Amino acid sequence: MARRDNSDNGKCGVVIISVGGTIEKSYDESDGSLANRESLLQQLIIQRMRLPYHKLSVVMPFSKDSLDMSDEDRSLLLMSVKAQLSRKEPIVVIHGTDTMARSARYIQQEIGDLEIPIVFTGAMRPMEFRDSDGYQNVCEALYASTLTSPGVYISFHGRLLPMPHVRKNLRLGTFEAHHFDGSE
Repeated sequence: MARRDNSDNGKCGVVIISVGGTIEKSYDESDGSLANRESLLQQLIIQRMRLPYHKLSVVMPFSKDSLDMSDEDRSLLLMSVKAQLSRKEPIVVIHGTDTMARSARYIQQEIGDLEIPIVFTGAMRPMEFRDSDGYQNVCEALYASTLTSPGVYISFHGRLLPMPHVRKNLRLGTFEAHHFDGSE
C-alpha cells in the first residue's frame, strides 16, 4: 500500500517515470510525422486529474519509441527506478507498448525483492488522439499502484497483470497473461 507523506498533509505519494512511447507522441504538421518530442504527460493527463489526496512526482530520464530503446536505455530506466526506491512510494512507469513487457521483466530481474509496486503502462494510441487509451491506462495504473502489493506489473485496459508472465497481444491491441518461456 502507498506510503502517506506526513510532510504533505497525509497525501499518498506516487512517482511517475516517463520514458516516452506512443502515449507521449505528438503530431508534427510540417512533415506529418508522429514522434516523441516534448512530454505531453503533464499537459494532457496529469492536469486533467483530480487527485487531492495524492502527490505525484514526475521523472523523465528520456523520451523515445520503445522500438528504439537500447540496453543502455533500459539501464538508464533501471537507474531511474532505483533512485526512487528509497522514497518507498509506488512507481508508475510510462513506456512504449512494443517492448514494455521486456523492460518490465528486466526491472523485475535486476531489482529482485521489492517493498513497493512498480506498475508499467502506456497506450496503443497517442494522447493527442481523441480515441487514445492513454488517459484511462494512466488513471488505472495510478490507482492500482496505491492498492496492490509489492512487485512489478503491467496495467492496461482494465487489467493488472503481474510480471513476468505478460505479453502484448498484437491482434487484440492489449496485454495478456501467458506462460513466458524466455523466447520473446
